[in-house]
Amino acid sequence: MTLHSPIAPPLPARVKLATEPLGVMGTLRAGQRNVLELIPEIATRMPMLSGRTGKRWHMVMEPGALRRILRDKVDDYPKSVVTKLILEPAIGDSLFVAEGAEWHWQRRTAAPVFSHRNVANLAPVMTAAAERASARIGAAAGRAADMFDEMITATFEVISDVTFSGGEGFEREAVHRAIETYIGQTAKVSLLDIIGAPGWVPRPSRMFAGSGMRQMKRFADAAIDRRRAEPPHPVPDLLDLLLAGSDPNTERRMSTAELRDNLLTFIVAGHETTALTLAWSLYLCAFDQGVQAAARAQAQAVLGDRAATAADLAALPLVRAIIDEALRMYPPAAFLSRTALMADELCGREIKPGDTVILPIYALHRHHALWADPDRFDPGRFADARRVDRFAYLPFGDGPRICIGASFALQEAVIILATLLARFRFGAVPGKEPKPVMILTLRPEGGVWLTVDPA
Repeated sequence: MTLHSPIAPPLPARVKLATEPLGVMGTLRAGQRNVLELIPEIATRMPMLSGRTGKRWHMVMEPGALRRILRDKVDDYPKSVVTKLILEPAIGDSLFVAEGAEWHWQRRTAAPVFSHRNVANLAPVMTAAAERASARIGAAAGRAADMFDEMITATFEVISDVTFSGGEGFEREAVHRAIETYIGQTAKVSLLDIIGAPGWVPRPSRMFAGSGMRQMKRFADAAIDRRRAEPPHPVPDLLDLLLAGSDPNTERRMSTAELRDNLLTFIVAGHETTALTLAWSLYLCAFDQGVQAAARAQAQAVLGDRAATAADLAALPLVRAIIDEALRMYPPAAFLSRTALMADELCGREIKPGDTVILPIYALHRHHALWADPDRFDPGRFADARRVDRFAYLPFGDGPRICIGASFALQEAVIILATLLARFRFGAVPGKEPKPVMILTLRPEGGVWLTVDPA
């Protein structure tokens, strides 16, 4: 099933990939400008590419090899040194960064927090945020508005409310100043990263970064200590659930520092990635009015004049398919890297200990051997999930380290997108097409400016 308008529109915004693998200086410039420019165009047609830029690297796009890296041999492919250098100062040794036994016990402790029941119990917060977003966007009717900024506001309200429901939440502008400053100072590729210098060699650009993140840590520590002294909330939030959680194997509980680092991971990653998914989804709907009209009809038939709830999710398959397709075309985590610990073989090629193994999710999701007409927007690809190769579609990763908040993010995205599509008609703004740029996440440079009119 395809859902394009009768006259096929031009292709949506995409990254201009490199014509060939880059040398050291080209890699440095691309890594500081837009990480996805490190990917050569041929990566969308080949199963695997290898080369050397200071150290050996392999770029893997073949689903069987990706399954081996992410599931079958996951302990042999930990997150790369560069990833840890960027993230550890901000989120410590939390779930996203930890390895081995440290990761295992944290995952066992946190997994029940994101059970289907707990995620469903948090849905009213998402519905309330969808109502508030609708009111703000309604005030912009008849003119253009930046939907990325609007979605950042909506998803930050959700993550703030479900993390600190007592009202002691972070102030949105302070959080974003801290995140933007941190990314600007630490997340860009360093020459020392490219040549494979060990992690203990200081990266000057990262030595003095993160004052805003340190302030967030102090605030979170104080909030956790206050919550320990309070009675539990009638409906537990994420902090309550983590405080009550323990490793079922050892009964170990998280310390204040471990709770804080994981909460900061959920706050920083949880709201921005969902906001990106929603902003790109709205852009694609504005890009293809036929898809948007079909999704609006579905949402209106299910919702009437109310906001969406968790109970509506099964009745909104097209809205969910739009989100899935947006995650295919613009995956927030579009470029991952691992470091091989053990000798191995991928796609018939030797992997040596210390090699960098790159998972270019952006190229995987636009691979010509895996997707028909991969640069075209077609939510019909997800009408039947059985048609999609599990390891050809990895917006949340896979294997033991699959994103723990995936079901939370998808529920939130469907609730907000369905509510907005039922009430508004979104249109493109000439000359304001977003440019996909990735430093740490795949963002729309310049925002997602769309016209807004009542449905």
